[in-house]
Amino acid sequence: MKTSTLQVSRELLSTILEGARTLHPRENILLLRGKKNKDAIEVSDLIIPPLADHGSHFVTFPLHMLPIDFSIVGTVHSHPSGNLRPSPTDLNHFFGAVLMIVGFPYANENNVSVYKSNGEKLALHVTSS
Repeated sequence: MKTSTLQVSRELLSTILEGARTLHPRENILLLRGKKNKDAIEVSDLIIPPLADHGSHFVTFPLHMLPIDFSIVGTVHSHPSGNLRPSPTDLNHFFGAVLMIVGFPYANENNVSVYKSNGEKLALHVTSS
């Protein structure tokens, strides 16, 4: 299946952006829960990873603390610098099918990019529900 789009509701995107604003200038991280549907991944929920460590240029969490949950489709984390491109570290520590990056000033979908593990950019579709 060729995934080309990440679909997220405006409400969830607002929650993601608000979390990034709250922790700024430290990075924030959340897990994306959802499902694959045709050529899109639909995000339905957010999960706060346990024991996350938030720094000004990094964010980590212990993978062994996560429950087994096959509905986790990826992660979202913030880049306080505003850079929306994944770093080599981001790509080397990829978790799930997608990586969403939100960048300062965390205002709207113009401050969001989504990637596959190979660094290929995906389209972001923000829904009203």
